[in-house]
Amino acid sequence: MDKIIISDTSCLIALTNIDKLEILRDLFQEIIITKEVHYEFGGKLPDWIMICEVKNQQRVDELESRLDKGEASSIALALEIPNSTLIIDEVKGRKIAQSLNIDIIGTIGILLLADKKGLVDDVIGIILRMVNKGFRLSDKLIDKIIDKYGKK
Repeated sequence: MDKIIISDTSCLIALTNIDKLEILRDLFQEIIITKEVHYEFGGKLPDWIMICEVKNQQRVDELESRLDKGEASSIALALEIPNSTLIIDEVKGRKIAQSLNIDIIGTIGILLLADKKGLVDDVIGIILRMVNKGFRLSDKLIDKIIDKYGKK
């Protein structure tokens, strides 16, 4: 059975900002988000992105004491959906998700996976365009990615 992919807001915004949102569709066919993520995204989403309501609102409220609404609702939804992977970038949210045994991947991981599957031509160029459009990534990580993936 294929993994269910749940996305937080940052990946959707980062890929939309560089006109590469279709990478998610090419990799996974369908993405699930919460209404809170949809609200944070603030724009029209393609029909292959489904909005799903979190059942355990108490869990969302507990997580919101430490995270923003999108991250809290995404983590809560990932806890409700077996065999799911959560796309989440923010360090604090990633640590909390991992502590709850949620399978996670970040936007950079998504791009590297797309590169590995031959779905993108210039993964370094795509990452640098995202950074130029406001996606936060440490210089150390950028250098590490360039060292590993820039020499093909």
